[in-house]
Amino acid sequence: MQSLITSFGLDFLVHDQHGGDVDTIHNVREIGKDPNMRYKNAQNQADYSNRGEYNAYEYHQDPRYIAINRKVSESKKNGTFTDAYTGQPVAQNANIDLDHAIAAKEIHDDQGRVLAGLNGTDLANCEDNLKPTDRSINRSMQNKDMEDYLQKWESGRPQRQSRISELKLKGSLSDKERKELDKLEKLEQIDPDKMRAENKKARAAYEVKLAKNYYTSPKFLKNTAVAAGRRGAEMGMRQAMGFVFVEIWKSSKEEIQAMPPGKDLKDMLKAVANGVKKGVEYAKVKYKKILSKFGEGFLSGALASLTTTICNIFFTTAKNLVKFIRQIYASVVEAGKVLLFNPNNLRFGDRIKTATIILATGASVLVGTAVGEMIGKTPIAAIPGVGTFVTAFCSSLVSGLISCTLLIFLDRSKFMNKVINALNRITSEVNNYKEIADALERLAAKLENLDIAKFRAETERYSQIALKIGEAETEEELNDLLISAYKVFGIKIPWEDDFDTFMGNKSNHLVFE
Repeated sequence: MQSLITSFGLDFLVHDQHGGDVDTIHNVREIGKDPNMRYKNAQNQADYSNRGEYNAYEYHQDPRYIAINRKVSESKKNGTFTDAYTGQPVAQNANIDLDHAIAAKEIHDDQGRVLAGLNGTDLANCEDNLKPTDRSINRSMQNKDMEDYLQKWESGRPQRQSRISELKLKGSLSDKERKELDKLEKLEQIDPDKMRAENKKARAAYEVKLAKNYYTSPKFLKNTAVAAGRRGAEMGMRQAMGFVFVEIWKSSKEEIQAMPPGKDLKDMLKAVANGVKKGVEYAKVKYKKILSKFGEGFLSGALASLTTTICNIFFTTAKNLVKFIRQIYASVVEAGKVLLFNPNNLRFGDRIKTATIILATGASVLVGTAVGEMIGKTPIAAIPGVGTFVTAFCSSLVSGLISCTLLIFLDRSKFMNKVINALNRITSEVNNYKEIADALERLAAKLENLDIAKFRAETERYSQIALKIGEAETEEELNDLLISAYKVFGIKIPWEDDFDTFMGNKSNHLVFE
């Protein structure tokens, strides 16, 4: 019941987001491609909007660009220069350009670069990203993506080779034709594998710089901590309120079941109101349990948020996946508390059984949520006012049926009971509770001069009476046993003479001493 209330009734308290709670380099690059993706931090969005327009002159006249270009020129003069995209030696009089392996405009407009807070010209004009190649190759690329360029280059290859053959067959060429032939031959020297390898190498170095700068920055660490704390508080509130609502449900159920036949709706509503009041009072008395539930929820929510953030560094987590992670952690934390701390002093087998029940119930909630997600994609979910109700009802129904089936199996399966009993016989720190209790009893007797033999004899008399009461088959037999017990133990009966006659007098009242 608590799983159903918290997972399907109070889950609105936790605000899951597509892509988690923290901006990551991977996620911000999905904005515009993924319709559900958006910035999680308004300042990060403002920083990208204010990045400024791309200025080609600023990128290509950067001092580092000029310095590396000068270094290439010296290498070319020495005859030690090799074209980065062809692997061919370059003549001393060849025209060489520095190509930005990752286009300068792409770097300038990269959401990941802005999020990491790095300068575009610094990244574009480093040796990792500047690849010296023939001017014809570089200028044919312009600002195209490398893969797009290579695809176009490959598709145009037959036509290019045909034109080269045509020009070579001519006896004499004009200056324009000679330049065209030289350009086409330079383009034919491109090695696609080498070009891809250089681009991949440049991108790998680029991504390392972004990741190192952003994921170790105070901004990211602060956002991660705040998001974990927020989700932890929401999950803690969900779990604590779930416990309170379960107490209210139990009390209301008891009040309704205690109603005699023939009562009307007004009486039933009054019973429910009394149940709610009692449930709240019971919850107040169990405030330590509420705090414990809040702590469990906070831990599971914080861990789920951290896990989601880590996942989103590599891939995007959908909203429902975030919910699944939360539910898994909620079950794992609760089961871990039973296994590791054993607050109820359960024997080993019972501990395993309790933890299994918690995990099984959590798993049933995941299945119910998945069913709700599938129904949410059908036309039924689009019906105003009905779709949401049907989705929630089906999710709860599936989860309830699966969890109840698993609970009945764990409780009534002969095989499972044999396993649990076998585990209970394993010696552990809590299996000797009876011996500890007996030792404490003997110690208390010594301190208080208690007659243990007399105490055991009296306890046996109570035990015999209780056994007979349990075996009573009629109300008359039960009544006679209780009257007999009153007399045996010398308890004063709280009425005089005949019970029915006594109770028929409105001025009489029962007195228990």
